[in-house]
Amino acid sequence: MVGKLAIVFAAFALLVAAVPAGLLVAPAYAVNPDEMLKDPVLEARARHLSEGLRCLVCQNESIDASNADLAKDLRLLVRKRIKAGDTDQEVIDYLVSRYGEFVLLKPRFDWRNLALWATPVVALLAGLAFALRSAATRRRRQGPAPLTAQEEAAIADVVEAQR
Repeated sequence: MVGKLAIVFAAFALLVAAVPAGLLVAPAYAVNPDEMLKDPVLEARARHLSEGLRCLVCQNESIDASNADLAKDLRLLVRKRIKAGDTDQEVIDYLVSRYGEFVLLKPRFDWRNLALWATPVVALLAGLAFALRSAATRRRRQGPAPLTAQEEAAIADVVEAQR
């Protein structure tokens, strides 16, 4: 029994020690050293832009974190546009013109994709309206209506006739 308790305690101590060590590990990026720009300011801009762009192969990963060949091509394209003097918005607009808004991890808010942004709000309001209407209907149907004097008299007559 003591041996099993010691094993459990050792496993727990190892787990407690491993959690902080796991938190210290930096996130892995797929950017290779040969892709990086020599100017740290331009490289920081490129990394910031890359974090908001979707890998078209992986779809739920930024091009900064993806190892796909297309993601590498997009990272290089972003750096090329930055070196050419484009602003961040010009780089984004260029990529959207080539690949559509799907390339953005966070879609823009405009009239064309209003349904995308409004659907959660509409669904929440519809669910709330349904719940309120159901509660009101349930309150109205709590039980049968009380008997009228005529109905009570008819029941009393039937009961008297049974005796």
